Amino acid sequence: MKTRKLAGSDVSALGLGCMGMSEFYGASDDAESLRTLARAADLGVTLFDTADAYGFGHNETLLGRFLAGRRGQVHIATKFGLVRKPGSYERRIDNSPGYIRAACEASLRRLGVDTIDLYYAHRLDPQAALEETIGALAELVRAGKVRTIGLCEVTPATLRRAAAIHPIAAVQSEYSLWTRDPEAGVLQACRDTGAVLCAYSPLGRGFLTGQVDTANLTPDDFRSFNPRFTGDNAAANARIVATMTALAEAKGCTPAQLALAWLLAQGEHVIPIPGTRRQQRLVENLGALDVTLTPDDIEKIAAAFPPGVAAGERYSPEGMKGLNA
Repeated sequence: MKTRKLAGSDVSALGLGCMGMSEFYGASDDAESLRTLARAADLGVTLFDTADAYGFGHNETLLGRFLAGRRGQVHIATKFGLVRKPGSYERRIDNSPGYIRAACEASLRRLGVDTIDLYYAHRLDPQAALEETIGALAELVRAGKVRTIGLCEVTPATLRRAAAIHPIAAVQSEYSLWTRDPEAGVLQACRDTGAVLCAYSPLGRGFLTGQVDTANLTPDDFRSFNPRFTGDNAAANARIVATMTALAEAKGCTPAQLALAWLLAQGEHVIPIPGTRRQQRLVENLGALDVTLTPDDIEKIAAAFPPGVAAGERYSPEGMKGLNA
């Protein structure tokens, strides 16, 4: 397994996003998810990403079952701050110190660990003082409950302000060939502050793989109301899949592997965290580590997917809360 540095620790160059094992992408199967988690660890994946909001705690509990007997082998990242309404996509953001402490304790219990390796603010509340939020996280580090802290979906200015208060190990932002937003300053701010950019949805929620049938998404799949997967946007974005497929065929790999290889080529401080529930897709994604892109390849791919290439917003209005905080 190729590795990259995260706050001084070696972690796998590709992580595993676990959200879909609990919800958002249709029916899930805990037994199959646990087999996929075990296979990932056996293949050398050491960075596993979850959050207390995924499945209302179910995802952390699932990871806790997997972690039994493997704690020393893996690096666990989880998050706090998105408070969801049961049975709904509705959410609010809470960064208050009391909430942070309580959320951390709850995550520790569900995960069955003494320390969280990387604890992210899932979203930042624009009404909360950044100094207070980072201060509360720093207290958790001093208490030994958290090793390192991170932020999600923040601006370069916010990252720099936060890093001046306490070291920020990682920033998690959506980054892929159809969402190149971090290139507008966040990637550079990560370099400047020593943070890793953990790229979530590096396959465009599956769209870039060419395996998503947008016409037959089930109601319990949140892509069924995601702007990029519906209506005229879905039809317009079909051209992205066609381009991905052609470029991948020319390179002798799958579209998923090409998309991940391009992200890996953006710098040693970029770690994609593709999510999957299936062993077959896991193995395919890890194959991206064997895809070598030349400087000409990288330039050609980037030119084929310029910033703004995707039609539609990244999320519904509810999901846009807290972005670019």
